[in-house]
Amino acid sequence: MPGFRHRRLRLVGCKFLCVTLMTRSIACCIVVGLVAASVAAGQGPPYSPLSTSPQSTPLARPFPGQPAPSSMEAPLRLIAEARESYRGVADYTALFVKRERLRGQLQPENLVALKVRTQPFSVYMRWLRPQNLVGQEACYVAGRNNGQMRVHSTGILGAVGFVSLDPHDPRVMENSRHDITEAGIGNLIERFGNRWEAESRLNKTVVRIAEYDYDKRRCTRVETFHPDNSGRQFLFYRSIIYFDKQTHLPVRVENYDWPQADANGVLSESYSYADLKLNVGLTDGSFNH
Repeated sequence: MPGFRHRRLRLVGCKFLCVTLMTRSIACCIVVGLVAASVAAGQGPPYSPLSTSPQSTPLARPFPGQPAPSSMEAPLRLIAEARESYRGVADYTALFVKRERLRGQLQPENLVALKVRTQPFSVYMRWLRPQNLVGQEACYVAGRNNGQMRVHSTGILGAVGFVSLDPHDPRVMENSRHDITEAGIGNLIERFGNRWEAESRLNKTVVRIAEYDYDKRRCTRVETFHPDNSGRQFLFYRSIIYFDKQTHLPVRVENYDWPQADANGVLSESYSYADLKLNVGLTDGSFNH
């Protein structure tokens, strides 16, 4: 019957429109929180891997006057050891703790269950904190899904399930300092390795090295400091990276912008890998979403 068919087509069209609008709403909702701290402050994580849980780690000791540049030999040796150690890593899981400063505001700490596989590069993230992001998921596998990541929101917007989203979507980068393709320890090693190679040629970096505990593990703490940025050659005023003495891998990094009122600098970002477990045998099932 023509009338019945017309009403049926209108009903199907309405259903399709509702699903399309819901999918777009999910994408908009997820990019606000994905790979970045949410602006809305939630309850803090149940614990912090650092015993003191500092928002800002003070200088190891004050720098008197204008300190002389230091040799980059030790940092380069440690990053080379990290690269060599990481070659033996097929996959790992960790409790990823992240905090970033966006648009001048330090965002709430994010606690994320993280799974990473090195070949093909694969990342799965499930949010545990803050409260408004609990249960949110993101997944990315290099060379699959046309280069897009798969994301899943929570609550009523999660009813559609996983949807695809470009990891370089401008809306994502408005709410994050890094996209999901930059996640993980391997990328962290490469960023610092390339940066320190360049700094060794500039001969302007001051280095302090000490031993600290992180996540109940003994670490070598490398602090690089840039009092002279007249040529705007450095990304950060001060960086701190913790290398696990047993695995040789970096397990925490803090980056600080140039000082304003605080001589220690202003925390720009911090990333930690707590409860790190290597070569656990992750399968495709961990990343098929």
